Amino acid sequence: MADTTSDTVVTRSDSGGVATITLDSPANRNALSPALTGQLRDHLAAVDGDTSVRSVVLTHTGGTFCAGADLSAAMTSGLSPEEASAAGTEAMTAILRAIITSSKPVIARIDGHVRAGGLGIVGACDIVVVGPSTTFALTEARLGLAPSMISLTLLPKMDSRAASRYFLTGEKFGPAQAQEMGLVTIAVDDADAVGETVAGLTANIAKASPQGLRESKKVVNTVTRELFDRLADQRRDESAALFASDEAREGMTAFLQRREPSWVSGSGVSA
Repeated sequence: MADTTSDTVVTRSDSGGVATITLDSPANRNALSPALTGQLRDHLAAVDGDTSVRSVVLTHTGGTFCAGADLSAAMTSGLSPEEASAAGTEAMTAILRAIITSSKPVIARIDGHVRAGGLGIVGACDIVVVGPSTTFALTEARLGLAPSMISLTLLPKMDSRAASRYFLTGEKFGPAQAQEMGLVTIAVDDADAVGETVAGLTANIAKASPQGLRESKKVVNTVTRELFDRLADQRRDESAALFASDEAREGMTAFLQRREPSWVSGSGVSA
């Protein structure tokens, strides 16, 4: 069992063979805190072993699906940068691997903002349905970091030109762009239609056999699983080195202080 706080920040509810896992920490925009990552890992493990579950819906409360790493918690944890990075990267790796290797299809149901590490979770999901309030941004480069670990789930899904653009610029993009580049399966214009669309997908999944779903998912995720096996250790080490760097510390501090980092200050370029 993962070590978490006593606060419940991830919940599960089941209905008709569908397990809905909800990120429920709106106060910190569902950032990847130790509590959230620990509880999410526990729920993913539980649904994978539950024979009554045919599909999993991963969703959120509040206006943000996931804000990425909990930078405030990481910098005030009392751990060294290397230790904080190692713990965060280990948790993220476990979550992404659990979604990819789960025997159950995982559908993301999103109508809110997705940032940094949150995109890695989106990339790991089998099907992604988003509403009109959804926005995305890969902001790591602006903090002196890189989307190292999450690249393992994003690069197999995103158009390579789009990946180059958004990995490097940190620009926000919306549902239409995300669908066009392959990150999103279905983008709907009506927020109320997000749930209806997901319900239609889970109804169709329920017609497939457990074995058929399990083996079909293995086929679909072959490339991503191979990337994990080949590059996960390298990407973990890269992430730890970046997180511990002076430049990243300046970037994260500037973000928390709501100011521009030193490499932007006085340049006339807005972060």
